[in-house]
Amino acid sequence: MLSFKSKEEEAKKTSDKDSENNTQTCRCMDNLFQKVANFVLGENYGRKKTTVKGKVVLMKKNVLDFNDLGASVLDRAHELIGQHISIRFISATHADSTSTEKKFRGKLGKPAILEDWISTITPLTVGESTYEVTFDWDVEIGLPGAFLIQNLHHSEFYLMTLTLENVPGHGHGQVHFVCNSWVYPSKYYTNDRIFFANKAYLPSETPALLRPYREEEMVILRGDGTGMLEKWDRVYDYALYNDLGDPDDEEKVRPVIGGSSEYPYPRRGRTSRPPTESDPNTETRLSLVESMKIYVPRDERFGHLKKSDFLAYGVESILKFLLPEVEAIADDTLNEFDSFEDVMKLYNGGIKLPQGPLLDGLLENISLQMFKEIIRSDGEGLAKYSIPQVIEADLSAWSTDEEFAREMLAGVNPVSIQLLKVFPPISKLDANVYGNQNSSIGAPHIEEHLDGLEVDEALKANRLFILDHHDTLMPYVKRINATSNKIYATRTLLFLQKDGTLKPVAIELSLPHEDEKLGAISKVCTPAKDGVEATIWQLAKTYVAVNDSGVHQLISHWLNTHAVIEPFVIATNRHLSVMHPINKLLHPHFRDTMNINASARNVLINSKGILERTFFTGKYSIEISSKIYKNWVFPNQALPVELVLRGMAVEDSNAPHGLRLTIEDYPYAVDGLEIWSAIKTWVQDYCTFYYKNDDMVQSDTELQSWWKELREEGHGDLKHEPWWPKMSSVKDVIDNCTIIIWISSALHAAVNFGQYPYAGYPPNRPTLSRRLLPEPNTPEYGELKEDPKKVLLKTISPQVQSLLSITLIEILSRHTSDEIYLGQRECPQWTMDPEPLKAFEKFGNKLREIEEKIVKMNQDERLKNRYGPVKVPYTLLYPSSQEGLTGRGIPNSVSI
Repeated sequence: MLSFKSKEEEAKKTSDKDSENNTQTCRCMDNLFQKVANFVLGENYGRKKTTVKGKVVLMKKNVLDFNDLGASVLDRAHELIGQHISIRFISATHADSTSTEKKFRGKLGKPAILEDWISTITPLTVGESTYEVTFDWDVEIGLPGAFLIQNLHHSEFYLMTLTLENVPGHGHGQVHFVCNSWVYPSKYYTNDRIFFANKAYLPSETPALLRPYREEEMVILRGDGTGMLEKWDRVYDYALYNDLGDPDDEEKVRPVIGGSSEYPYPRRGRTSRPPTESDPNTETRLSLVESMKIYVPRDERFGHLKKSDFLAYGVESILKFLLPEVEAIADDTLNEFDSFEDVMKLYNGGIKLPQGPLLDGLLENISLQMFKEIIRSDGEGLAKYSIPQVIEADLSAWSTDEEFAREMLAGVNPVSIQLLKVFPPISKLDANVYGNQNSSIGAPHIEEHLDGLEVDEALKANRLFILDHHDTLMPYVKRINATSNKIYATRTLLFLQKDGTLKPVAIELSLPHEDEKLGAISKVCTPAKDGVEATIWQLAKTYVAVNDSGVHQLISHWLNTHAVIEPFVIATNRHLSVMHPINKLLHPHFRDTMNINASARNVLINSKGILERTFFTGKYSIEISSKIYKNWVFPNQALPVELVLRGMAVEDSNAPHGLRLTIEDYPYAVDGLEIWSAIKTWVQDYCTFYYKNDDMVQSDTELQSWWKELREEGHGDLKHEPWWPKMSSVKDVIDNCTIIIWISSALHAAVNFGQYPYAGYPPNRPTLSRRLLPEPNTPEYGELKEDPKKVLLKTISPQVQSLLSITLIEILSRHTSDEIYLGQRECPQWTMDPEPLKAFEKFGNKLREIEEKIVKMNQDERLKNRYGPVKVPYTLLYPSSQEGLTGRGIPNSVSI
């Protein structure tokens, strides 16, 4: 399980052997030459000097930015005129005696340049270049704790690592610097870029000579909150979600989200774009073409591989959407799937292109060559969509009651189902505003489905459960139904059977009165297998699936992983130095999050963006998630706490992980608790190495300022909530960091990478509904008898929205080729401290054991919820994966 993504070791193989063979000879010759020179020149005679070889691994701009040959040529030209890349070391042990500052600083070594830049040919493919650098080593440097790098070239480059070999005073061993950062030309910086050695220090333990550099670096990263931010900037700062709407277009006006009690929200990264002319509270937006230029700190942007993969998948998927829409123009029914066979065309050979002037005009308007190469003008189909797992083994199993219920435990949204504690269910909505919203489901509706039990008996036995999308949606039903979308607020009751599976026993469909203060108008649907009643039951399940799709995407996925974690990314970079052990712990779990969120604001969650176009919530989408954020509680995101709050587990010291599950075969909870426990053990092993007692936590100035800003700025709209945990003990550090890692990795994986396997087939997880239940004695009601399948297709998402939704989730469900998974690190030398490395290896081994355990459980036929009628094993919390649409794997971070 434990693996690393760095290619540095491969780079070393080509040069280390020769270097080792020649090091002693070179050192002797260099020393002899230096002694002769010193004698002749009379300078520093008798002073001991030597040379130290270093290896720098980097990626050139021409490799990373679509083969920018101009950058390569200009960089070489700068080399020829003496404008090099140079490095100077900073001593952690010897002071700079020439400094006039009050704070002592480490002695600076002499500059050394990267050698053979011109002669090192980098192929025009993604790859790393290794350069040697030779230092005239002054013994007074002692142990280098950091280095300054000056880039006098024309272009930026991505600096990965610097490794020193045979360092005097260091047992002639290695000193390793992990950098993983963009270095722009020096003209863009006030100070030369600094990188610290891989030794973690608490602020109070930092070598005194490095402290000024540590403090100054944090000042740069915080910025001053003003001015335009350019692509080379490294400033992390906060802003409201005021860039989703367009005040100059009436249909695109959206409220500012965040910064008010009406619309509270986590903060996002500041981009510094100017406000619009018509509304100074709204930030100007970028066009779709410019979306890749939206500001995020440079090191938070997608890596080169992910960027190319993301664009490639996006191009392919968008074309799969655009071209069927073009074909629909020539279709008599335009916007509908005429049959389930029409839906299957998506997976059985692709969509044929219409011939004639329409296609010719489309091709003329596409300027990018890569688009033209994919679009064929001979009438052949495009590459088809992959068959979603939910229909791969059985085309109809998705529609069964068993699968409908099972996906609440093992599908793409397994975090909403709750134990029913009160019957009938009651509402928490304000009765003064919404009237009586309590459930109208009565005992006669469900008792015939309870295997002989009465309702009270089933309640006491913890065998009744609820999927409740009533209170969340009822305040918006009237507004949504005033559009072309038509929904109900829903409650779904389920019964736990003796074989451990759930079956739905009632669905309540509720609408508001014209005067909302008069309460709900509700209809209760119960299971039926024949006639019109069976069709109504199937439609009722469809309305529930529509609601669950929206709640999943807006709340479980976007809000509870993407949005809530971004303030942690910002605050960590503003207040925890790269030398801080907690920064080193959390850094992998923030990779690409700011970048994907920035992209989402520009094309997914913005006004008239993909989410608004494809989900029933429409223009109220982010507004609804803001209302739910009011109830977000950070410590409740801990999996054990969250399961207990939903009634899905009870505390039991004799049970595994201290919890006894209410439903023993609850795949998300079973696998999740294993992962949670592994994460917490790893975090505990790591944190207790650096924090020996609570006093060390309380006196850690960076840690305390980090936690304070998270509460007061990052999640500032909730800053007065009393539930915020303290940061005053080692236990606090462990608990809080475990939650952060859980949200960033496993929780996101559980609610993201099952999207295409389950929702890639629109009838299973439709994103909107367009008709309410037909009333008796109407033509629509007659259709229920004549063609129930067509009624279903005319109710759920139409063709265009379905295809756009599939396009989106296909991108979101893919693992890119440079993904880094839980238990992996980008570089094996991520720390110089051996104990944390051993603990991390233990963590990787534990994750491998969990993988093996999941495989065995998925083969156990007694665990019916792990496989289901659709025969899809539960693998969403299987730690590792390969590239592509795998339906498994836990990346370290919210990276897609």
